[in-house]
Amino acid sequence: MSTSDSILEVKDLRKVYRAGMFSKKGVAAIDGVSLSVGRGSVFGLLGPNGAGKTTMIKCLLGLVRRFEGEARLFGKHPDDPSSRSKVGYLPEAHRLPGHLTGRQVLELFGALSGSAPDEVKKRVGPLLERVDMTKAADRKVREYSKGMQQRIGLAQALVNDPELVFLDEPTDGVDPIGRAAIREMVVELKRRGVTLFINSHLLMEVELICDRVVIMNRGKIIRQGTMDELTPRTGAARFELASAPPNLQTILAGVGSDLVVDGKVVSLTVDDLELDTAIDRLRAAGISIRGINRRRATLEEAFIGIVQRGGQ
Repeated sequence: MSTSDSILEVKDLRKVYRAGMFSKKGVAAIDGVSLSVGRGSVFGLLGPNGAGKTTMIKCLLGLVRRFEGEARLFGKHPDDPSSRSKVGYLPEAHRLPGHLTGRQVLELFGALSGSAPDEVKKRVGPLLERVDMTKAADRKVREYSKGMQQRIGLAQALVNDPELVFLDEPTDGVDPIGRAAIREMVVELKRRGVTLFINSHLLMEVELICDRVVIMNRGKIIRQGTMDELTPRTGAARFELASAPPNLQTILAGVGSDLVVDGKVVSLTVDDLELDTAIDRLRAAGISIRGINRRRATLEEAFIGIVQRGGQ
C-alpha cells in the first residue's frame, strides 16, 4: 500500500518504559511494529493484555512520547496537533465529567475538537439519536449505567465528524442490542469512507465488522491479514439433507472421517476431493442435498492458536 493510500502508518515503532526510577533496564511495550491502514477500512487490533495495543494507539495520538521509529496520521507526526484534527477517539475505561449531561458532554468535546459551535449543535441531536441516548440526553452522566456512558463516549468520538476513529473496547459494558447498534454504526461509517481502528477483546464483534486484523503479543505483530486469511477452513463439512436413510453410514463409508448424523444434518471432516466424493455418493443414492457448508475456524479459535504458537 502506498503512502498516499494510507491514513495511518507506523514503521519500526518502539517504545521502552523504564522498569523503575533507579533502574537502567527497560520494558519494551512496543518492539519494532510496522503497519499501514488504508482509507475507508475497518481495522482490528487484537492481542492479550499487555501486548502493546493501547500503547501504540497512544503513540499515534501523541499521548505517549519519546518513542523510536516513525508514526504518522494523515502523513503528519503525532507532535503536530493538526494530525488529530480529523480524528475521533474512544479510550478504554474512559471517564466523562459526571456533573455534565450527555448533551453537554458532546457540546464540550465538540468545542475542544475545534469545530464551529453551530456545526457542533447540528451534529449533537443526530448523534444522540444514533446511539439511542436522546431520551437520556439531559440527565447527568453520573446517573448513567456503564452501557449508557459507553454510548455517549462513542458519540463524542464522532462529534467532530472525523475521517479516522480509534475505538478502544467500544462495546465494553454494552448489552447485545447496543452492540448490534454499534456494529451498524461502524458499517455506516465505513460506507461513508471513514476509517476505523478497533481494539477489542470481543472477537466475535471484530470478526463481524473488520476487514483486516493485526494480532500483537509482547509488543510485536505476530500475524496480520484478512478474515479469510486468518480463519481458514477446518475441513469440517455440514450437509443438510431432505431425508437421512438408515444406511447413511454405509453410503459414506471410507469417505473422510468423524461422521456425525443428527436427524437430517450430517457432519463430516473431508478434504476437497473427499467432499466431491461424498456429494456424488449421496446423489447416486437418490438423497436430496438441501445445503452444504464448509466450516471455518472462528476468529477466537484462530487467535488462541496463533498466540499459543507465537505467530507460527
